[in-house]
Amino acid sequence: MVSSNHENAAGSLAFPKRLWGKIVGFALRLKNLGKEDPRRIIHCFKVGLALTFVSLFYYFKPLYDGFGLDAMWAILTVVVVFEFSVGATLGKGLNRMLATLTAGALGIGAHRLATLSGETGEPILIAIFVFIIAGIVTFLRFIPQLKARYDYGLMVFILTFCLISVSGYRDEEVIRMGFERLSTIVLGSCAAVFVCTFICPVWIGVDLHNHIATNIEKLGNFLEGFEDGYFKISEEGQPINKSSSLQGYKSVLTSSSKEEIMANLAKWEPCHGKFRFRHPWNEYLKVGSVTRQCAFKIECLNHYLTSEIQSPPEVRSIIQGECTVISSECGKALKELASGVRKMTKSSAAEPHITNSKAAAENLKAVIRSSLSKHCDYLEILQAGAVASLLFEVVKCTEEIAGAVHKLASLAHFKNAKPRVTPETQELPSQGAVNPVSGIDGAHHVITINPSQSLRESENSSPPVLAPRMEV
Repeated sequence: MVSSNHENAAGSLAFPKRLWGKIVGFALRLKNLGKEDPRRIIHCFKVGLALTFVSLFYYFKPLYDGFGLDAMWAILTVVVVFEFSVGATLGKGLNRMLATLTAGALGIGAHRLATLSGETGEPILIAIFVFIIAGIVTFLRFIPQLKARYDYGLMVFILTFCLISVSGYRDEEVIRMGFERLSTIVLGSCAAVFVCTFICPVWIGVDLHNHIATNIEKLGNFLEGFEDGYFKISEEGQPINKSSSLQGYKSVLTSSSKEEIMANLAKWEPCHGKFRFRHPWNEYLKVGSVTRQCAFKIECLNHYLTSEIQSPPEVRSIIQGECTVISSECGKALKELASGVRKMTKSSAAEPHITNSKAAAENLKAVIRSSLSKHCDYLEILQAGAVASLLFEVVKCTEEIAGAVHKLASLAHFKNAKPRVTPETQELPSQGAVNPVSGIDGAHHVITINPSQSLRESENSSPPVLAPRMEV
């Protein structure tokens, strides 16, 4: 009896602890969600501000008398139109306003024609109009180009047309209802677009731009770390698997749909910052496409990092030098391209790395023909040959990415990058010249010594000094 009481007491205490643990865990998830992107917190305040603004239709009697219960459409419009980015909000707002205007006018016309046919023919004509219009507009939603940008507007068009045409009000009541509904929807859409655009705006075009640059950089990070992951051997004779730190490229494999959505939304945005009107957003999709093709090649390379069956160390050592150069140079080239995209500058810094990788690929082919072909056990060299073949494909993909990025830079009017001054290219000040004396046999030279600029500046009071001439 006593033990059962203790069990009941323990059970009653365990439930509040579990509940409190779930509450704390949920709060921590919310905290992490806000830390990942603080713009989400700002977006919540922006939505609240827009809803508070349109709620003034209910708070002030003159506004409420003007619109009545139709003022609720302004609040509903803000709720359904306000999105995280400017492009998404502007696209939804324009879709809703244009769809309401056209569907409302068409619905009023259909209702007018139906009422002229009398009480008997009115429901029949309205049913025919609804069937035809709804069917045609629904079919238009299957067209990919329309679905990508106008799917929400087509859906609102069907809804508005049915509400207006099927209503049983008199003609003047239908016109008044349509006008008030259109006015409140326009006001709600404009409020959402205004708050989203002018208060801490989130430009989806900027996100797409940075997303493409980050994806290219992820591929570069993998290729630069490929040497350590494949060619450094552990004591058991297996590659040291560091692939856990090189898995960033995996997000590139599934980024196609995300990039298409972002590009479609970016087309709605006005010019802002360095992004001009009619910015070539489709070129970002082309860059993303060739980047994914390279990511698939890298995915195959990654399988050889984690494979349990490996080529012998002596076989890998044969191709290590050239493979290291290829992966390192391609990684550097991709990082240079990513930096150019992110800074919106035209740069040829990636070209030397691409040239070096192509030269290393030719050398690797010669090594394969001269060294690997001499091995009798073809099973041992099979994996090494596959790795080399994939690296050849990576070189080709890197060159294609560079071409796509250069085309994007040209169409988007990227600025020219400032030339870099390296110790190899830096010019030293002229200190003198040694010239041979013509017409004199033997090792005779004339040495012309020019006074340094600093010496002349420090001795401004002294008379000009002629350069002495000395024969050796």
